[in-house]
This record gives sequence, structure tokens and C-alpha cells, in this order.
Amino acid sequence: MTVLIDKPLWPAHNTLWSHLVSDSSIEELHAFAAQNGIPQRAFDLDHYDVPEARYEALVAAGALPVGIRELVTRLAASGLRVSGKQRSGKHKKAGP
Repeated sequence: MTVLIDKPLWPAHNTLWSHLVSDSSIEELHAFAAQNGIPQRAFDLDHYDVPEARYEALVAAGALPVGIRELVTRLAASGLRVSGKQRSGKHKKAGP
């Protein structure tokens, strides 16, 4: 049971963004996000997009910092990853 976060490298809306994922369950991910004030609108099928300003606080709260390759590898191994093909056929879904 681990919540992972990559470094804020993804530019959008005048900031850099990280991805927050779980390597065991979407429920765990939603719970961690809720406990840390991440809004459900930030959920994108298998991850939360979080702004750079939240990175350090999320790490302090227990998110494990990893590189993007490890994040994607562990997300895929968990069976929770939504592929690009699957993503293009679905709408953004909020959490529970």
C-alpha cells in the first residue's frame, strides 16, 4: 500500500504539475487525496494532477517521491493504469 508522486515536471496553467497514484487501490488514492485536501476534480481516471505548490506537503504526508518511469511501471503492475486508448474513450471521472 503506497501512494506515489512524481516530480512536478508537467507544465500547464502557469505552474508545474505532479501525478499522484496508488500502487494498490483507487480507494487508497481517493482517501489520501481527501485527507490532504486534493479536490476530486483533480482526479483523472487513474491519478490525481497536483500542482507544484502541493508537492512537498504531499511528500511530508507520506507520498513516496519516485521518477515518472517508476510511477508508470508500478501503476501498470498494479492493474490500475488506464491506457491512452482507454483514456480517449472515457470522460474524466471524479472520485467516490
